Amino acid sequence: MKLEPTGERMILEHYKSSPEDFVIYLMHVATYRFAERYTQGKRVLDYGCGSGYGSAQIARTAAHVTAVDVSDEAIAHARTQFGGDNIDFAVIDPSAPLPFADASFDTVLSFQVFEHVEDTDRYLAEIRRVLVPGGTLLLVTPDRSTRLLPGQRPWNRWHVHEYGDTELQRLLARHFAHVEVMGMTATPALLDIELRRCRRVKWMTLPFTLPVMPDRWRVGALNLIHRLRGPGVATGVPRDYPYDVSDVTIGKGASPSVNLVAVAS
Repeated sequence: MKLEPTGERMILEHYKSSPEDFVIYLMHVATYRFAERYTQGKRVLDYGCGSGYGSAQIARTAAHVTAVDVSDEAIAHARTQFGGDNIDFAVIDPSAPLPFADASFDTVLSFQVFEHVEDTDRYLAEIRRVLVPGGTLLLVTPDRSTRLLPGQRPWNRWHVHEYGDTELQRLLARHFAHVEVMGMTATPALLDIELRRCRRVKWMTLPFTLPVMPDRWRVGALNLIHRLRGPGVATGVPRDYPYDVSDVTIGKGASPSVNLVAVAS
């Protein structure tokens, strides 16, 4: 089946549609490469797998990958494109507990999902439940320090909340004994593309993203802006860019940071 991009779902055939999309793609790939040190030979749950390409990347060296998402369309696409002997794709109900027994996985990946979650304690408790004792959670979420003004609500219409490093550390520490929060940055030329995109959008979406704005007004206004702007470029002649995944860095104190990368156990 043909899966259409939504702005929240990275699809390989569209990743060269613009410099901004290519930068986001490289950051996604870098995230999964970073995860491989925690997934090699392990039973892995990819919690929010989207179109499935990252799950397939992990499955090359993992013992087994179970990849789940709330989207029927995304899972159908993933099964068609990335099926394999040691990878399973499944649709889950976000309002229900995870359909897995306690201590089913050695590693859980949660990449670009946490910002969509309303009940974060319930979400983290479920991850803790399905992890083996001593298992590892890798969680990646946007870093509000570079995306938002102080107190500003997310300009992404699907995001419930975006986090700073201290807040994320505190939330994870409620459920995990050991938590390390790092940043994701990049070489100046690549990073500047993402910083300029965020700077443009955070000012463009005021005043609808002010903290005093009711959420229904924020989302309604952002939906209207999205309709007026129209769909982004999704197809066309592929372009080459002078960047690759080696230009992305994950580490303690990485700055300016565009994503927070947490390792919890």
